[in-house]
Amino acid sequence: MLVSLFYWYVRPNLIDDYLVYSGSRLIHGALWTPITTLFVHFDPAHLIGNMVFLYVFGKVVEEETSAKIATIAFFVGGVGSLIISSFYYGFNVPMIGASGAIFTLSATAMLIKPLKSSVFLLFIPLGLVAILYFIFNVVAVSLGLGGNVGYVAHVAGFLIGVPFGVSLSKGKWLKNISVTILLLIGFLAIICIIQILINLL
Repeated sequence: MLVSLFYWYVRPNLIDDYLVYSGSRLIHGALWTPITTLFVHFDPAHLIGNMVFLYVFGKVVEEETSAKIATIAFFVGGVGSLIISSFYYGFNVPMIGASGAIFTLSATAMLIKPLKSSVFLLFIPLGLVAILYFIFNVVAVSLGLGGNVGYVAHVAGFLIGVPFGVSLSKGKWLKNISVTILLLIGFLAIICIIQILINLL
């Protein structure tokens, strides 16, 4: 949070020059930037959104495994998603934020405890939230959406989280992915029913 505040209000150029990741900076020796850039966010909404989802998904992974494993998954997903994204967006494109890392935790949590819910998710099962966000980002990538959102990093982070979830699910990952798919089918069925009822009115 402090890094982001410094970025917004004090010395944004300093943060850009020394802490923000790009593929070219990494190649030229700024080996710390894939880590430091995870703590830099574009604006307060970006930071708050990431903090909420980090708390929800990270808490589940930590409770079901350990703080050490949750931290490892976070940084592996964060760094991995950034590097993968560079091949898509270009090595000169700077990237900030921890969204890729949080998508790693979301996939991990989905395969460990898909029915877990939180007040921050309006008590919607986190497995459903995770798979809906993943699908949305896959669609965004396929449509070529861009702007300030790294959709490729989100997709890459989620996919990095899958092997974490499989290995940490104590053999229940297949059951848990089935539960998640059923949640998705149920959600889509509800949306269809609502749409039909609206059309009948």
